[in-house]
Amino acid sequence: MERHRTLREAEVYLEDLSLSGSFRVALVYPNLYTVGMSNLGFQGVHRMLNRLPDVACERAFLPDDADKEELERAGRPLTSFETGTPLRDFDAVAFSVSFENDYVHVLQVLRLAGIPLRSRDRGPRDPLVILGGSALFLNPEPLAPFADLVAVGEGEPLVPRMMDALLGGPDPRKGIEPLGPREGFYVPSRYEVRYHADGTVAAYDGPGAVVRQRGWPGSMGFPQSTILTPHTEMSMKFLVEISRGCPCMCRFCWAGYNYLPVRGFTRNDLVGRAREVRSFTSKIGLVSTAVCDHPEIEGIVDDLAGMDYEVSVASLRLDDLTPEFVFKLADTGVQGLTLAPECGSDRMRRILNKAFTNAEILDKAEWIFENGIQNLKLYYMVGLPFEEHGDVEAIVDLTAAIRERMLKVARSRGRIGRLHPSVNPFVPKPGTPYQWVPMEDPKETDRKLQYLRKAFARMPNVKPVIKSARTGVAQSVLALGDRRVADALQIAVEQGVTLKRAAREAGLDPSFYLFRERARDEVLPWDVVDNGVAKTFFWKELERSRVERLSPHCPEIQGCIRCGVCVETPNPFYALPEKWKGRETLPLYEKLGTRPT
Repeated sequence: MERHRTLREAEVYLEDLSLSGSFRVALVYPNLYTVGMSNLGFQGVHRMLNRLPDVACERAFLPDDADKEELERAGRPLTSFETGTPLRDFDAVAFSVSFENDYVHVLQVLRLAGIPLRSRDRGPRDPLVILGGSALFLNPEPLAPFADLVAVGEGEPLVPRMMDALLGGPDPRKGIEPLGPREGFYVPSRYEVRYHADGTVAAYDGPGAVVRQRGWPGSMGFPQSTILTPHTEMSMKFLVEISRGCPCMCRFCWAGYNYLPVRGFTRNDLVGRAREVRSFTSKIGLVSTAVCDHPEIEGIVDDLAGMDYEVSVASLRLDDLTPEFVFKLADTGVQGLTLAPECGSDRMRRILNKAFTNAEILDKAEWIFENGIQNLKLYYMVGLPFEEHGDVEAIVDLTAAIRERMLKVARSRGRIGRLHPSVNPFVPKPGTPYQWVPMEDPKETDRKLQYLRKAFARMPNVKPVIKSARTGVAQSVLALGDRRVADALQIAVEQGVTLKRAAREAGLDPSFYLFRERARDEVLPWDVVDNGVAKTFFWKELERSRVERLSPHCPEIQGCIRCGVCVETPNPFYALPEKWKGRETLPLYEKLGTRPT
């Protein structure tokens, strides 16, 4: 397509990615090019595959509406981005799936490519369909019938192992035979799901739970952009992962548990690579679930500022934020930061296991503004477990108080910034302590969201982004669903209807997945994946949440917190960062009047 040629010509390659291998893989990001090329996981897997001998990996994306209409009108199949090869002509089509809302897009891509949707309907001439990505290691079941193979976990340990098997013979379908659940590979056709009369899962009959793989990120070089493009929100920005995992154990956060244990890359390696690519770009993005937890973060930012980089960072944790770090960021030209209070009240934060207070948030907001940052984006959620209306009112009060601090600093400088509250309905996620709790009634959530819209509308210099509860409902069905949800996905794609209508036609009741509390001993659809954290640990955290009791971070200063990830097989890659060593107490817990036990 002409549009592909235009996009390709604007790309800048930071290293040679040869397409000379004999085994051809189409790596698909199931969303638009502008979204996919902003995703570091997608770029990382693309790089890993092309660095393997005998593998040639091309990219593919969901076409926009105009391109989709053109393909359907002309009766042409979806093709790869680099060479325009039909996807159905590749040996394997692999999807990198980060978000549940892209599940429908996976099926749309297969349909546009002329590849049978269901694994059982494919023949020897069809490519192998492989699914991976963070959404799939949380709960692969809604997409399971469409996958020949699911790679469960991080790409570093999985990609080389998988490709060794697939390259071992002339038929890729035979190549998946030795790939088993203990190595992180899920072959859905090997499993039979049985259900109780009430619709809950009775058992998975098959070779056993799939062990979610965690790798040492340095085994194939740290994840980084290999292709820069002006056609994304990250326009020409070099993205690099500085660490993986977060120690905070926030009870709603799937990433906090599923990327344990905490691992990181050295200042020398990160800065060295940044120096190599400096001639291509002046913008760099530091990617991590806990940027400030990197023990060398201030030195890293110093070095990047010395190279005249404009540095951007992901959402920052308030409890580890320092004035010095904010000043260093502002010195590189950063005008805005993203913070995540998550809620408006200290009570709600104790429920979520976030060990900081509104008073601390306001103090830090003030010195953020004093250090030259003008704009703040604030992440909030509503519809949280055990939430009361007073907690929602507290979001308004906290935002107003942050605005007052912003105005206080702005008056002396003559420049007023903006606050951008982003409010989302809470979605319970697999692999967290809240995997048993029901989602709040969308009508009640919408009432809360409407209250916030009206309250923020009365605040000058506050520009909110507030989602609808409907978006949370659709996402939750896909996040919490079992294999039967696949029927609804297929109907939605083939008939071009909403997921809600498709679920009705498939005979599924969304409320079964969303609005009931699950029993402690219930077999959950995602139990087919062993993510390493013990269910007993999650249940204990749920009980502590009910009584507003804080739990220690990982690693607990006095020893392991016994979540299960590192207990049975000590992780050889995990080393306690120096900044955590030698502490006898956790002052944040003392400040809140609660000691971790």
